Amino acid sequence: MGKQALDIFRESLPILQVLSDPNRQDILLFLSENGKMTVNEITERLTLSRPAVSHHLKLLKNAGVIKVEQLGTQRYYYLSMQESVDLLKRLLVALERDCL
Repeated sequence: MGKQALDIFRESLPILQVLSDPNRQDILLFLSENGKMTVNEITERLTLSRPAVSHHLKLLKNAGVIKVEQLGTQRYYYLSMQESVDLLKRLLVALERDCL
């Protein structure tokens, strides 16, 4: 693996790690199907506690996969994956170039 591919791979690790969890995958699916959702709306669809869902949302937000918008007293979570997808595309190109 070339240095550039390795650098991109290391930069991609937080995204890959956050996407590996089935509960976070479910959350992303809910957001893709429903648009903006509150933590309570997401919790209603999962078998997890509200604090557990909040923790997963925090990890997704920190990885740059979702964003949050405050409207009044409610926080609405929504997908924001363009930068992550672009990074993963760069990783695939570098891996194809350097490793195949």
